[in-house]
Amino acid sequence: MSSSDKNVTQSITQVIAASSLGTLIEWYDFYIFGSLAVIIGQQLFPSDAGASALINTLAIFAAGFIVRPFGALVFGRLGDLIGRKYTFLLTLVLMGGSTFLIGLIPSYSSIGYAAPILVLILRLVQGLALGGEYGGAATYVAEHAPVGKRGFFTSWIQTTATLGLFLSLGIIVLTKNTIGAEAFADWGWRIPFLVSILLVGVSIYIRMKMHESPVFTKLKSEGKISSNPLKESFQKKANFKMVLLALFGATMGQGVIWYTGQFYAQSFLENTCKLDFNESRYVLLWAILFATPFFVVFGSWSDKVGRKWIMLVGMLLGVICYRPIYQYFIDATNVKEFEKTELLTSSVPVVERSLVSGKQDSLITTTTLKTLNNGMTFKEAKVVIIPEDVLVPVKEETVIKDVTLSGSTYVMIIFLVFFQVLLVTMVYGPIAAFLVELFPTQIRYTSMSLPYHIGNGVFGGLVPFIATLVASFSGSTPLSGLWYPIGIAALSFVIGAIYIDNKGDSNVMD
Repeated sequence: MSSSDKNVTQSITQVIAASSLGTLIEWYDFYIFGSLAVIIGQQLFPSDAGASALINTLAIFAAGFIVRPFGALVFGRLGDLIGRKYTFLLTLVLMGGSTFLIGLIPSYSSIGYAAPILVLILRLVQGLALGGEYGGAATYVAEHAPVGKRGFFTSWIQTTATLGLFLSLGIIVLTKNTIGAEAFADWGWRIPFLVSILLVGVSIYIRMKMHESPVFTKLKSEGKISSNPLKESFQKKANFKMVLLALFGATMGQGVIWYTGQFYAQSFLENTCKLDFNESRYVLLWAILFATPFFVVFGSWSDKVGRKWIMLVGMLLGVICYRPIYQYFIDATNVKEFEKTELLTSSVPVVERSLVSGKQDSLITTTTLKTLNNGMTFKEAKVVIIPEDVLVPVKEETVIKDVTLSGSTYVMIIFLVFFQVLLVTMVYGPIAAFLVELFPTQIRYTSMSLPYHIGNGVFGGLVPFIATLVASFSGSTPLSGLWYPIGIAALSFVIGAIYIDNKGDSNVMD
């Protein structure tokens, strides 16, 4: 390697490190909410809200995704007018401040429905900020990358979304294990939100030292900056065609694969399969740890063979494999079925008596820890509600919770989640380079941000909410919710296979 090439590489390395750290922290901020949806729902809504608390919390989570395209328009326009650096510096401040404030909002028991309303407002600000962050970071790195390595260098930005999720899960598990489950559910869930302000401060300091993109600087010095990026992006037929192609042929399918593999998988294991809080997160942590390097593998490979088929094969494999994978999750964690032949021991039942919140009904919970011959354990909680009014019938319900897995089943479930995250790396690793190469410099930030955030924020971000909602309908099965990501990925595969060119890296930094 020549000294000039070495200097270029070192410069790009610094660019990637600075861009990636800020983007990682923004993803961390965004995803701790989703990772704690069950606990946050218990804090934001009445104690007797039941399943609706989780669905409403997922709706608030989804709202942050829905506004991401608007953030892409607002900050994309700023990025094309005033520059990449200061725009995604602003998004970092907005994201970090909103996350910190969520950790300070009182619970429903203190301020009633003002609690979920305030959290919703802050989630909307988060969504707007993230809508401007990704396009800025990807564009910034791509405009520093040499021809022939754009997929490789931008793929490092792609790892930040998964690493941000990994970091959020790690801090959540560490906090819960340190202070205990009861304290974590009461007030400790706020800690991951509050500590993020320290990470944001470090990232702001680093980003302040960054220089503007050389491509944008050159464009600005020549007086060629677009006077109206929105108009040029969406009123010019050729550009608007590329925006639609990017959305329906790539980012729409990529989005649902991403959120199924990394969010719905954890939600399904925890809420449908009743895995223990830590167990479900350890599964995802191991899967992410093993799969993350493949973002760079597929990003680099796309420089050699093109972006198209790597992304589309990832979508197709999701369409084919999701239902059998999730059916295995159900079968492998069906402890009531195993109990018929595998029951080894049962603990002494623990009986708790309390009053139903806001009523005088008596609540009796009898919890028994059971261990199976195959190594699995679970808690069986029999809940009896005795109404104050003797004319109202007694309600009884048996709940399975806190399932822990045996060795072989644990490894297999980790592998199947790893496989889903591997599909994420296939569709997500090359996508930044693919989007950058579709649009000219003058409108790149605006044009690539919108389809990315509609595909990910709307189609992808709605996966946990829509899939959970569909599965809750009367007559639905636990697998019914999968038809949404499967259908979207299949449609995107067909459109992409027909209309997307499989061009490799090209010098579009005009």
